[in-house]
Amino acid sequence: MSKSISEKTLQDLEFSTVLQHVSEHCISGLGKEKVFETQPIQNKKTLFKELHLVDEYLSSFISENRIPNHGFDNITENVKRLAIENSFIETDAFLKIATTSVTVNELIKFFKKFKTQFPTFFELSQEIEFTTFIDDEIKQIIDASGDVKNNASNNLKQIRQSINNLRGKISASFSSALSSAISSGYLDDIKETVVDNQRVLAVSAMYRKKVAGSLLGASKSGNIVYIIPQATLAYSREFQNLIYEEKQEIVKILRGLASRIRPTVSLIQEYISFLIHTDIIGAKAKYAKEINAILPKISREKKIFFKNAYHPILWKKNKQQNLKTISQTIELNQKQQIIVISGPNAGGKSITLKTIGLLQIMLQSGILIPVDEKSQTYIFDTVLTDIGDNQSIENQLSTYSYRLKNMRYFLRRCNANTLFLIDEFGTGSDPELGGALAEIFLEEFYYKKAFGIITTHYSNLKVLANELDNVTNANMQFDERTLEPLYRLFIGQAGSSFTFEVAQKNGIPFSIINKAKKRVETEKVRLDKTISKLQKERNRLQKHSENLENQHSKRQEHLESLQEKEQRVQDKLSGFQELYDQNQKMLTLGRKTNELLNKYFQTNNKKELNVNFNKWVADLKVKNIKKNPIKPKTKAQKQKAKVVEKKQQEIIKKVEKEVLEKVVKVREVKKIEAAKIAKEKSEYVYKVNDRVRIIDSNSVGTIDKIDKKNVTINYGIFTTKTTTSKLELVEKAKK
Repeated sequence: MSKSISEKTLQDLEFSTVLQHVSEHCISGLGKEKVFETQPIQNKKTLFKELHLVDEYLSSFISENRIPNHGFDNITENVKRLAIENSFIETDAFLKIATTSVTVNELIKFFKKFKTQFPTFFELSQEIEFTTFIDDEIKQIIDASGDVKNNASNNLKQIRQSINNLRGKISASFSSALSSAISSGYLDDIKETVVDNQRVLAVSAMYRKKVAGSLLGASKSGNIVYIIPQATLAYSREFQNLIYEEKQEIVKILRGLASRIRPTVSLIQEYISFLIHTDIIGAKAKYAKEINAILPKISREKKIFFKNAYHPILWKKNKQQNLKTISQTIELNQKQQIIVISGPNAGGKSITLKTIGLLQIMLQSGILIPVDEKSQTYIFDTVLTDIGDNQSIENQLSTYSYRLKNMRYFLRRCNANTLFLIDEFGTGSDPELGGALAEIFLEEFYYKKAFGIITTHYSNLKVLANELDNVTNANMQFDERTLEPLYRLFIGQAGSSFTFEVAQKNGIPFSIINKAKKRVETEKVRLDKTISKLQKERNRLQKHSENLENQHSKRQEHLESLQEKEQRVQDKLSGFQELYDQNQKMLTLGRKTNELLNKYFQTNNKKELNVNFNKWVADLKVKNIKKNPIKPKTKAQKQKAKVVEKKQQEIIKKVEKEVLEKVVKVREVKKIEAAKIAKEKSEYVYKVNDRVRIIDSNSVGTIDKIDKKNVTINYGIFTTKTTTSKLELVEKAKK
């Protein structure tokens, strides 16, 4: 199957630079090398799996469950050697293999434990066999320092015991010879030293024949000779034999270990591949964090909507120079199939073109992209680019010849699942002839239902864009006074090239510009002048519109503030009213009690006091019964109550029916209102100092920091982190 995206396209869009930036985040040499093999992934299932792996790794940065260390040594050559029959590898190589096995097993256990948080990683790790056999076998033979253990074999244990015993004898015999030589006065001041890893006596040259032993050398001055004592020499020969036997036994043990591990070579290779893949995923996630990239929605509907998109290479370069990068928002869909961008040079046309192409290529290669979380795109079968003139002495092609050859390739590969990007479309030949041919090419792409963006200075292509239904003109905005580029794309209107204005700004004499104007067709000058005026007028209207929107926003915030204050006042008034009613009731009771007592003090008539008090209480009781009727007790009372209740129920049902009819209408209105509010909430872009609450929570906090879809909420005594999808707005930030 042929590649869907050519090397030329990757080269045009500087994809290798992105891979270089990703490789800087790898933690292994093999990972760094493998990153540069990254290509757009043709199989959609594999692509989605890769994107979700990177997204899961990225989410772990703000989670308590950080992915464990997955660093590893390059053991490729060791594994190849291990695969050879009857071969063996050094102990440190075995330990690296054991460490690799342990690392993979730890990752498998981790992803199994947190499979809800890392479902794609869990699925990937389940493809690898979990076994401790490799680690157990190696650790049984080799200790942590890289030495073969004494109990690796009985023979090795015996040899090492013999070596230790012999070391004791060598030490004792040397000490005896040393004491004897010292007492005889044969030694130099340094007494002893080490030559060829052996202890020797430092004998004065004049006494060399007095000391029995083997001469190993002398000092540079010749005043000292180095002698191994005769008694020690006999033991040393035996010691060397034992050392040789130990080495042979270790080789035998390592061969045995290699033969037991050899059947797992294919599994170890799987471990290496898994760790390399994990390293690359981690590097992609770290790169995504660096450039504030996300995984946008991938739609089945053929559509590109990149909101606030950045060119990652330009963004990184500008950041190093403390320059601001202007984001772009661009959309391609069935009704806006092709966009024709025009306007003067150095306005940002090519960067806009490359931004869309590079982000699409990155996403289709399993790399997250720096766009707003509301962005979405589609997976194209083919991405075609024609950027730069590619004139070369080696291929003996002119700019125009090369472009024609490229267009032939485009026409052969272009279909409904193609995204094409062409910079300076139609250039390289006579403007009229080249422009006419460019029109035909554009129509071919249009009728093949391909999506695309082109940049051009040709007026006939701007006119054609207006004539075709789903082709749209666009331009890069310029400040009409200073003629400085604003690097913002405006959809819906062709751009003026500002040819004469830019020339005048750059110091070309007006007389020369005037002569040039006379040589150009009058209609073309008029068209360019008209477009220029429209562009200036649109810029003025856009500024006016932005001012009106700001004023409307301020009025809305002021209105909401007043409504909130009014509600607080109403709540306070209700509280005061309730308190006032209670106080009035208490005052009425107090006055009546005071009146009865004063009358009693005047007449001293207890009977009258009791009669008046009982009458007053009876009146209060009647009023209370009217408010809270007493339940019937006798049969007659109950029967009467039933009749009354039945009549009341009939009235209630009638009223309920009328109310329900009204409620249905009210609910429909409220449903529409709720949908409208929900839509506004979903489209709302949260800002710092907005008052918000987490859904299903009562606590209200203030947004301190926003990092793409992640926000930090301040509750006064503590802060917490969450995502914008889990928030609901309580109050907008006050400006």
